[in-house]
Amino acid sequence: MYKILTEQDFIFKNTNANTPEKGNITWKTPSNIALVKYWGKREPQLPENPSISFTLDACFTLTTLEFDKSDNDESIDFDIFFEGEKKETFKPKIATFFKRIQKYVPFITAYKFTINSRNSFPHSSGIASSASGMSALALCVMSLEKQINPTITGDYFNKKASFLARLGSGSASRSIEGELVVWGKHDDFNESSDLYGIKYPTEIHKNFKNYHDTILLVDKGEKQVSSTVGHNLMHQHPFAKQRFAQAHENLSKLNTILQNGNLKEFITIVESEALTLHAMMLTSNPYFILMKPNTLEIINKIWDFRATTNSSVCFTLDAGANVHILFPEKEAEIINKFIVNELLQFCQNGQYICDGVGFGAKQIKNI
Repeated sequence: MYKILTEQDFIFKNTNANTPEKGNITWKTPSNIALVKYWGKREPQLPENPSISFTLDACFTLTTLEFDKSDNDESIDFDIFFEGEKKETFKPKIATFFKRIQKYVPFITAYKFTINSRNSFPHSSGIASSASGMSALALCVMSLEKQINPTITGDYFNKKASFLARLGSGSASRSIEGELVVWGKHDDFNESSDLYGIKYPTEIHKNFKNYHDTILLVDKGEKQVSSTVGHNLMHQHPFAKQRFAQAHENLSKLNTILQNGNLKEFITIVESEALTLHAMMLTSNPYFILMKPNTLEIINKIWDFRATTNSSVCFTLDAGANVHILFPEKEAEIINKFIVNELLQFCQNGQYICDGVGFGAKQIKNI
């Protein structure tokens, strides 16, 4: 029997617990790539439409949270280091995150934190670095809670980690588990919630096992517009209502496809979702073009290749110029050759990342 947890279920109640004096916790947390896109939110970090994503493997954030008891138990004190350098520019976002989650993990005010983090991929270039980064930090906080209250279950741990991660970055709620995660209330998924992501509850067809995602780095620079700004543009968007309804419908269709293995229908939904995301940006006020000329070159090359070979290769996009090439395991050899021979010329300095579907975050035991 499933239980949908509420906000109240995540409030820390063990006020008499003994808190550890100091220590450190490390999590390796993946990015994810949405198949049905989340675009548009309401307070506090709740999605206007449900989404589903593949959890990735090679694209991850590795975060160590060092904690030391502090005499100052009213405010949250922390330093942040990213790839070895102190990053004052990261502090406002993390401070906002800590402020949002304090109600649910009040013990965090008892500590001075030092956060050390690094990515296996370029930061702020449309590969969901906030998803992996904020989920890693949320998992570290949950591991601290687990030390304080060892009785919490694994299921509760994952759901609360997703709940907390969501308050830092919406898509971070989908980076806790794998292979597929659904976030947002949807009629097809009884356990689904706007508050946290859930692991896709049904066995997927063999066609989608070990699925590949090769990320072509068209532009490694900072995104033209932040995800927060992009989401806020949906508030007054003339097509917002239709878009949210479309996402619900596409998730229903994709749910069927993931079980019956129809790759052609998978392609239609996934590519349509990618282009719709960018269409919403093109038609917002103010409007943005996040694709680059080489993004379109790659898309057209994929379409030409698929038409001539009957391949099941397809693309998706996040809110940036980089292209995610999705393809099944059985076509890996031919698609990898196609990427090297035809597509790398459109990448910045010929750079790309070979990735695939992963199985969620992992705690790294400190020696």
